[in-house]
Amino acid sequence: MPRTQTEELSEFEKQRLANIAERDALLKKLTLEAQSSGLFTKPSPARPGAKDGASRPKKKPTPRVKKEEVEAPIVRRMSSRLRGVTADSEVAKRKADEAFEESQKLEREKRMRKSDFFTLDNMLVAGQKLSGDALIGIDMVTKGVAKPYERTFGEEDVKKTTDKELKALREEMSNLQLWDQWEPQSLKITPERIYTMTFHPSETKPLIFAGDKMGHLGVIDASQKRPEVGDDDEEENDDDPAITMLKPHTRTISSMVIQPQKSTHLYTTSYDSSIREMDLEKMTSDEKYAPESRSTDKPISGIDMASDNPNCLYWTTLSGSFNQYDLRESKKTASITEWQLSEKKIGGFSLFPSNPYFFATASLDRTMRLWDLRKLSHETPEAIGEHESRLSVSHAAFNTQGQVATSSYDDSIKIYDFGIKGISSWGPGHQLDEKAMKPDTVVRHNCQTGRWVTILRPQWQQNPQSPIQRFCIGNMNRFVDIYSSSGDQLAQLGGDGITAVPAVAVFHRSKNWVAGGTASGKLCLWV
Repeated sequence: MPRTQTEELSEFEKQRLANIAERDALLKKLTLEAQSSGLFTKPSPARPGAKDGASRPKKKPTPRVKKEEVEAPIVRRMSSRLRGVTADSEVAKRKADEAFEESQKLEREKRMRKSDFFTLDNMLVAGQKLSGDALIGIDMVTKGVAKPYERTFGEEDVKKTTDKELKALREEMSNLQLWDQWEPQSLKITPERIYTMTFHPSETKPLIFAGDKMGHLGVIDASQKRPEVGDDDEEENDDDPAITMLKPHTRTISSMVIQPQKSTHLYTTSYDSSIREMDLEKMTSDEKYAPESRSTDKPISGIDMASDNPNCLYWTTLSGSFNQYDLRESKKTASITEWQLSEKKIGGFSLFPSNPYFFATASLDRTMRLWDLRKLSHETPEAIGEHESRLSVSHAAFNTQGQVATSSYDDSIKIYDFGIKGISSWGPGHQLDEKAMKPDTVVRHNCQTGRWVTILRPQWQQNPQSPIQRFCIGNMNRFVDIYSSSGDQLAQLGGDGITAVPAVAVFHRSKNWVAGGTASGKLCLWV
């Protein structure tokens, strides 16, 4: 016979009481465990509304056993309830504020610039291998959408020209292959995202420097060979490449330069507001510039040196200033010459190698500007000319022929040919009108890097071994593109094992070597 409604309610009541008993037993167990571990000693208050109104009897506190202090106790995370702190109380708020202030203090100290003179032991990152006593040894595009591994320039495009010289250069550039000694996944040259890279000018071996987001400097000699491993000693040999990892800065290394006439010295700039000179033979690092106060924050965005003057540094800042400093002056008495060229960030700049008193800047205010140091006022600096893009301009790179390549968030690479406009013969005070400042060539190129990929910047080969000028730039489809100064694509470099965008792409000054750096700190090298 079916159950009546009274019997169903009775079964339900039994189940409810069983659940209450089970919950009470669990709470009792947890309370005893908390008391025995010393998390809190207060007895739980009587449960209001208990059945028959009786309060819960007090439990005898568990006696504490004094332990010998052999080691520091492990600090466990506890809720406010277990600590006996009422939610939203003044005690909880005060403790939360103190914890936040302490964490902020530690973060500030971690990012604070270090102005000391560093030796190798001071900079070397623990656990990293060192390739010798000295780094240099004895010699020395779909708009806005990334489609990984989808080529926009292939073998069929190489032959699409009647220009024999262009065709030969395309074949030469397209024949560059990934370094075959190690796969890119094994070439982790920095711990964090690579932000800037450069080659050493030496033509005897590819020596590559990479700076990352947290101030690390990675160095690799790509002339090394992978050791041959036999069947018997397979476990004894270390197959990893020799990589030197240093930490000269406390924040992002934003740019670096090696002056050809002073090839044993690497200059690095950082968001920690300093410029350091690293002696590649002595393995030391010396601070060459920094604000007087360590609390002054003037992040540096770019650095350059004239090809004929190894004694003068030029740099730009995220606050829009341009600076000049003679290294021959004493650091204590040095006078920094500064011009405020923009109200917004200058993301990149470069000097005209042939006439270094001309330089180009790229700014967050969407402009590429051309300047002349000979007629640059400190009160009201006026550019020779400027061109405004639809969105911010990331970088402006000069080559030896007077051509400037820029990358912009409007998904374009613009090429300005000031060489054919007679830049080498311009006198002080020369001005260019709006028409003369228009780009001669515009190449569509996806520059939407987002938050986690380093901004794409074009970089010229300064001394190419042919009349055709060329530059490289990262491709969001996980390639590196090479273009000529007329906007013709010469190659699209890729290969197996590249699993991230080689956003930071650089050319060697004269050899056809191209390096790319990824957000995971890994190196792609084509030789």
